[in-house]
Amino acid sequence: MTFDPTALNTREACVAADRADPLSGFRDEFALPEGVIYLDGNSLGALPRAAGERAREVLAREWGEDLIASWNTHHWFELPVRIGEKIGRLIGGHGGGCVATDTTSINVFKALAAALRLQREDRPERRVIVSERENFPTDLYMAEGLIEILDDGYELRLIDDEAGLEASLSDEVAVVMLTHVNYRSGRMWEMDRVTRLVHEAGALIVWDLCHSAGAVPVDLTAASADFAVGCTYKYLNGGPGSPAFIWAANRHLPRVEQPLSGWWGHRAPFDMAVGYAAAEGAAKFLCGTQPILSLATMEVGIDIALRADPEALREKSLALTSLFIALVEERLAAHPLTLITPRDSEHRGSHVSFRHPEGFAVMKALIAEGVIGDYREPEVLRFGFTPLYVGFADVWDAVEAFRRVLDEELWRAPEFAVRGAVT
Repeated sequence: MTFDPTALNTREACVAADRADPLSGFRDEFALPEGVIYLDGNSLGALPRAAGERAREVLAREWGEDLIASWNTHHWFELPVRIGEKIGRLIGGHGGGCVATDTTSINVFKALAAALRLQREDRPERRVIVSERENFPTDLYMAEGLIEILDDGYELRLIDDEAGLEASLSDEVAVVMLTHVNYRSGRMWEMDRVTRLVHEAGALIVWDLCHSAGAVPVDLTAASADFAVGCTYKYLNGGPGSPAFIWAANRHLPRVEQPLSGWWGHRAPFDMAVGYAAAEGAAKFLCGTQPILSLATMEVGIDIALRADPEALREKSLALTSLFIALVEERLAAHPLTLITPRDSEHRGSHVSFRHPEGFAVMKALIAEGVIGDYREPEVLRFGFTPLYVGFADVWDAVEAFRRVLDEELWRAPEFAVRGAVT
């Protein structure tokens, strides 16, 4: 069906849209607390009900009864490659190899190092990594750390927008690293066009898909991307700290090398050879022994995502975010809220961000009212809309709670100024 956010001008209309939603059945597959509107799936996805049963199965039977035999009898050893292949299907990675492993930060390090090594072989004079100033900080930190290790004239240059990117693409640039959907604003790069620009300049590109995978359509193969990384605990609902993923295009896999040459990335790990010989395909991106419990439970979320129609997900995502923007600007116009997310749906991911001078306290008060979003510096209230379990009535009710928090100045309560370790 086609959702028209402008027609959802009453709560009853939102409830009717939820009833007609072809994705509505997925909501029952998640354990969502009663009385909570969860708009933070862009930070940590909700718990799939089946994940609990899968955890019990691994703990009680596979580990508890079959013990170490489970590496073979329950195919633990193949998990990172098997799940990686599933993720590859979600991100249009059929023209490449993908494994589920490690964290996004570690995979950024691997992908950047692998891309730089390829460029050193083909274009040794190139020593610049380009990224965006608004990139998620860990991507920049990992680039800085890699450059320090290389200590060979490499440098990181930061750009602010597409014009800055185009201006930066000189014959010094080896690799461009961009996050497809910006973690703070929700702005989305045009992957096909940007990848083409980067390639025309003789550089390689690494895409960070943390805020894309499971939320917006991604086709790495069609875009001719070089490398991609991403996490699974956001829109893929893999669980807190669930393993990330790394993907490389087929054209690079035969030559690509990554510096963290652990035994799981060896072509024959149980030969216990003294020297390292990389595995074939994407398995060469593995390092050490894998976290089986996390992999097993995260596969449940991946399987749910594979069953959802990606076009229906995108259509509903845009309708939810458009409705939220419209209702906030209509009902909360008297308050100092500034939209920093693109209005243009072509350049918007699946979350919406507003700035408010007291953003931290406002979000804390909103959470106390049962609407869970999150806060990012500076002053940014961030709201994620996971189409699998967020509905149109949720949006209506969330904006009403938002209005109460601001109109009644509930955020002024002293307890909402107290910061924990995680914001």
